[in-house]
Amino acid sequence: QVQLVESGGGLVQAGGSLRLSCAASGRTFTSYVMGWFRQAPGKEREFVAAISRGGSRTSYLYSVRGRFTITRDNAGKTVYLQMNSLKPEDTAVYYCAADADQPIYAVTEKASEYDYWGQGTQVTVSS
Repeated sequence: QVQLVESGGGLVQAGGSLRLSCAASGRTFTSYVMGWFRQAPGKEREFVAAISRGGSRTSYLYSVRGRFTITRDNAGKTVYLQMNSLKPEDTAVYYCAADADQPIYAVTEKASEYDYWGQGTQVTVSS
């Protein structure tokens, strides 16, 4: 089992940047594909980004490509989401998630395939 704790959310003006962190504890971190999802009020949770176990492959929601970057530090058991050029429509609660037992180069975009979730961190982008 793994425990996930997000941090780094906050209030930022449009065009600004934030870096979210997700610290993992428990089972070997390299066993997991890691992902970021978000949920805005009144909307369903949506995939934002994912990174393979070794960090060599990534996947992004189309609307964040070129603005967001997902990375991971396997030694430090942390995954990051660097968010640049933020827009008001990026406002949401952002969740970190871990997907166990995937091949080394896999990335996962479906929320239903993730096994563990953090508590979420609020990101608010003002116009």
